[in-house]
Amino acid sequence: MDEAVPTRTPRSRSRVRGGLVTVGTVLALLAAMGLTVLGLGSADNAVANYDASSWLWSAARSELARVNGVTARVDTRMEVPAARRHPMQVTQTDRLLVLRDLNTGQISALDLATLQITATTPTTPGLGVSVALHEDAAFVVDAVQGVVRQLDPRSLAPVGEPVRYPPGITGGAFDGAGRLWVAVPAEGTVSAITPAVLPSEAADSPVGSPRVQTYDVAEASHELVVSTLDDGVAVLDRTAGALVTVVDGTTRRTPLASTLTGPGILPVRTSGPVVPVTVPGQRQVHAIGDGGQVRSFKVPGDGDRLGPAVAWAGRFYCADEAAGTVYGFDAAGQLTDTIRGRWGGPLELEVRENYLFINAPDAATARVVDDSHQVREVDKYANDVLGGDPPPEPPPPPPPPKKPQVNKPGAPRNVSAAAGDARARVSWRPAAANGAEIVRYVVEGAGQRLEVGANQRSVEVTELTNGETYRFSVHAVNAKGAGPTRTSNPVTPTADVPDAPTEVTAEARADGTVVVTWPEANGQGNTIARYAVSASSAGANAPVGEATGTELVVKAGELEYGTQYAFTVVSVNDKGAASEASPVSNTVVPFTVPGEPVELRASTVADQPGTVAVQWAPAVANGRPVTGYVVEVGDKRSEVTDTQATVGGLGDGQNVTVRVRAVNEAGEGAQATTTARTVAAPRVTVTGSSATATAATVTFTVDAGGGQASCTLSRSGQPAKSGPCSSITMSGLAPGTRYTFTVTATNAAGSGTATRAQQTDALYGIATCENGPDGDQRTYCDRDRDGRNGNEIFSVPRQDNDRQVGWAEPGTRLKAYCKVRGTDIDSWIYNDNKQSTWWVQVEYSGRNYIPWAWLNLEGGDDINVLPTC
Repeated sequence: MDEAVPTRTPRSRSRVRGGLVTVGTVLALLAAMGLTVLGLGSADNAVANYDASSWLWSAARSELARVNGVTARVDTRMEVPAARRHPMQVTQTDRLLVLRDLNTGQISALDLATLQITATTPTTPGLGVSVALHEDAAFVVDAVQGVVRQLDPRSLAPVGEPVRYPPGITGGAFDGAGRLWVAVPAEGTVSAITPAVLPSEAADSPVGSPRVQTYDVAEASHELVVSTLDDGVAVLDRTAGALVTVVDGTTRRTPLASTLTGPGILPVRTSGPVVPVTVPGQRQVHAIGDGGQVRSFKVPGDGDRLGPAVAWAGRFYCADEAAGTVYGFDAAGQLTDTIRGRWGGPLELEVRENYLFINAPDAATARVVDDSHQVREVDKYANDVLGGDPPPEPPPPPPPPKKPQVNKPGAPRNVSAAAGDARARVSWRPAAANGAEIVRYVVEGAGQRLEVGANQRSVEVTELTNGETYRFSVHAVNAKGAGPTRTSNPVTPTADVPDAPTEVTAEARADGTVVVTWPEANGQGNTIARYAVSASSAGANAPVGEATGTELVVKAGELEYGTQYAFTVVSVNDKGAASEASPVSNTVVPFTVPGEPVELRASTVADQPGTVAVQWAPAVANGRPVTGYVVEVGDKRSEVTDTQATVGGLGDGQNVTVRVRAVNEAGEGAQATTTARTVAAPRVTVTGSSATATAATVTFTVDAGGGQASCTLSRSGQPAKSGPCSSITMSGLAPGTRYTFTVTATNAAGSGTATRAQQTDALYGIATCENGPDGDQRTYCDRDRDGRNGNEIFSVPRQDNDRQVGWAEPGTRLKAYCKVRGTDIDSWIYNDNKQSTWWVQVEYSGRNYIPWAWLNLEGGDDINVLPTC
């Protein structure tokens, strides 16, 4: 194990004070924002933040929920207007809540004792400005400009003079002792800023300025990552592969070059004595103890979308955003918890008030972990006073992409050198990473070897001899090793250097480019041959190009959209001599039209004719908030602010092309395209039919045309019968009769029909008369004779001698058609005393009638199966 070496290296460093943080960063700050508190009556307005609570952001609902860690329940909700799906920085103490909307740059301060807005202020949108709070101290950190300004959190008024650093600082969080820590990669230092004491509200005496103590932690131009501690700071030197802690004024350096296999990350704040360093590309966590001991463990899964591991109550929690999972490990690195949720997008882990809060801003749920490591789910939308259902859960995250083939990095591009007075400035464009993130660049020449952070890409080589010519080589290093070198042009240091441009102006344009301009510099007797332009963002400084004139257009996509940048310019004369850097420019945020909306889906609206429903996930904003979406369906165009639309007025059964484009300040972005079909009138296909003597069943299939169909079966002159859209049975039919049935299916677009002919089965009865035991009874049924006897058939349903058409010999099988009421007939002993007023129409010399008393129907002699004539 590499040995940790303690050293005491505090040193004071003069900082320029005075002026504003940036134009518009600290202004009047008193306009009301209009936040809405949900679920509270007027008697509940004073609700100071409870000790065990934390405010969690819900981007999908544009609201904050205060979660009580003890109960894992939401007790207060607050709507933030016009911030739906915006990324939000939330900073809080027991008394104050400060929000910064990354899409708009708006900062709002809320007094939690009264739930009143105390102040608001605009800032430049995007990443680069942050707010830090601790008790009654507040700071605005402009990492791009390198300016840190203390504010009075009661009014957001400036306190004292700002502290100024070179552009591109990083960090900006408080430790447990109330000091703000900021790292300065350009100098290889870290500063502890102790806030000035605020005067009482009645005091008129002037206040002092923040006190600054600075410590060397790395070589200049190394890439630094900061995590504040309970009392001090941990700085990860990604370039050298080392963790440096500053505690009680003592720096301790733990070499990790042989341990780290890729660029590491740190949490903003670390609780306890062990600092976890996460290497996302290798899915490893290295826990560094306060004595320099290192314990390493692997995070399950695939991909590199790991967040920084967070130390909490003797364990470590690491979020895998791609899998929507948070893994818990004990102090020995053994997996103890796997916390899963329907989470898509970022996961935020914060230790606060003796609880670990896990928030997914894009989802409806969060988790609370207590110091016994019990995990409880929080429904952020529970008891929603706004009404309605919560937004749909995001779809499960896609599987992580396959790992690319990993090789050593390529050679740096455009390596150039410019001479100064006994020094030279070497700069280059990025090398190809080849599947493994670049850890550092190595610059060699003039007998020196300098390591430079991967996000710096320029360095000043000092202690050179004027008049002597030098060349410098640069190569990149990743987890696989060192890549090929590329050599600069020759340079000869000289005291005859030009002046730098006196001012620099930057403008972000809607096409994604950034235009950097400056006045012509004084060559001090020599001709200015070119100008070298560098961009600074939070924690990074890197060249972006050169120009022979006084303007450089940085190509679209060269800078990250939505991130703040400022620029400096160096003049280089025809002798190769370079000036100092110019003053830093204004801050700009590169932007262009939004990206293509993702997960576009279009579907038929089943209960509305000529209508489709369209849904999509938000498009990438690309530096400016998405203000709406243009939805085109066929020839219909509409504009919406939501991520869904219902478009009507289309034809029935029409195939339409759906196009959706996001809109921001730059205009309409690339379109996402899909197809849909409006509901069509149903189509019915009869697949079969069957019948009994008195009922028929028609089977069929229905193409509902994307709608919701209802079905009926009908025959001429009779009411239709409803039934399932697969088969319908119609009863009450006459036996042995041919019917034509019509199947009708109906939906929102209309109806479809199909017909089917089906004959019912014939129904037969047996003419029944059995002789009795005595006298004339013994021959009563033998033949037709004068007077009444069994099995007589009439043309009417009564015993009318003039209307008798014949007699059926017992045992005769007669086809039955229907029934009708007639005279009452009693068969007495000749047919089991059967008596009825029903007569049956039968096939006998045409259609004529026989009393049911003399006709036993086949299949159970049920008169009710016959329809009425």
